[in-house]
Amino acid sequence: MPESIQADNKFEKHSRTAASCSSSTAAVPSWLNRHLQTAGITVNGPNLWDPQVHNTAFYERIRIEGSLGAGESYMDGWWDCEQLDVFFAKLMDQQVEKQFNGRWVALKHWLMARLLNLQSVSRAFEVGERHYDAGNELYRAMLDPTMCYSCGYWHNTDNLHQAQLNKLGLVCRKIDLQPGDKVLDIGCGWGSFAQYAAREYQAHVTGVTISKEQQKLARTRCDGLPVDIRLQDYRSLQGQFDKLVSIGMFEHVGQKNYDTYLKQAHALMPTEGVFVLHTIGKMASRLGTDPWIHKYIFPNGAIPSLTQISQACEPYFVIEDVHNFGPDYDRTLMSWLDAFTKAWPSLKDTYNERFYRMWRYYLQCCAGAFRSRNLQLFQLVLRKPGAGLSRYHSPR
Repeated sequence: MPESIQADNKFEKHSRTAASCSSSTAAVPSWLNRHLQTAGITVNGPNLWDPQVHNTAFYERIRIEGSLGAGESYMDGWWDCEQLDVFFAKLMDQQVEKQFNGRWVALKHWLMARLLNLQSVSRAFEVGERHYDAGNELYRAMLDPTMCYSCGYWHNTDNLHQAQLNKLGLVCRKIDLQPGDKVLDIGCGWGSFAQYAAREYQAHVTGVTISKEQQKLARTRCDGLPVDIRLQDYRSLQGQFDKLVSIGMFEHVGQKNYDTYLKQAHALMPTEGVFVLHTIGKMASRLGTDPWIHKYIFPNGAIPSLTQISQACEPYFVIEDVHNFGPDYDRTLMSWLDAFTKAWPSLKDTYNERFYRMWRYYLQCCAGAFRSRNLQLFQLVLRKPGAGLSRYHSPR
């Protein structure tokens, strides 16, 4: 079982009663309340988005460890909040989360991102083993029938499944997919795009993933279709493909590898090829990622800014189109949360209560980030400069 879903007892040393808190610690709640009240949040308040603290050691933990302490103490049951998504959206709307970021923890992660290549070839499969291999039954229960684990496109629909079909169709139109096209899907997941493109457009799809569980299920789902699903890092790919897509994988590439990634994509496609890059994006160009997300959800992840993407594209691609539908990710995440919560009775014998709290925290904090527009969802259409003067027409 992956490390992130095992019971983690090492934080028991932090447990203290209110009586054992030092005088300096006892002053923290008023400091915390001052910041939270600017966002309309009150500790132990009456609203559904107000956090309810059960262990006063929480205050010292968040002061020292920032978001890592907040997330771990929630997993440990030290506090609850009925509407975590609203709580996080309010925090980020007012940028309150920056007031308690756990200076030393944040500095550690910034230095790691600056000094180390956290997404090197030797580390590439770590996120697959720890997150995507957490269990196909978990993802089957949470996702829609397409098994898309990325943002849906909620255009003229209130249904998650249709939103994911909309997204897959949109990508196919953006690359002008034609019958018989050879398509490379970088980060193919459980085969959602590969299956759709092969079935609906008669395309020949090669998909690569760094997750053994994803490969296994994707091969089953695409059986009988012209689809090849490989367990392979993008840096070792060879050959030529008419079209390229990458849906929700660029977040695992990392700033030190953007040039390598885009240079490789450039080499794998002909002059007239088209590449659709679908990725979560952040507002500002910064190194590192949230320490709690890094530890428990997406180890070694890095969310790019639009500036970082465009600068990395300069030697290789013309950016024909940028489409931002970040608010759609809020709806997608909340749909996943609803499905996960309903499925929990059938999952709880496989996972523990701490995992349940971790997963709900993950989905809701991310939903809040998109709702506040702290995070975006970018789809970029990329073509080689030598593609000529043919005009690109956005299909959306």
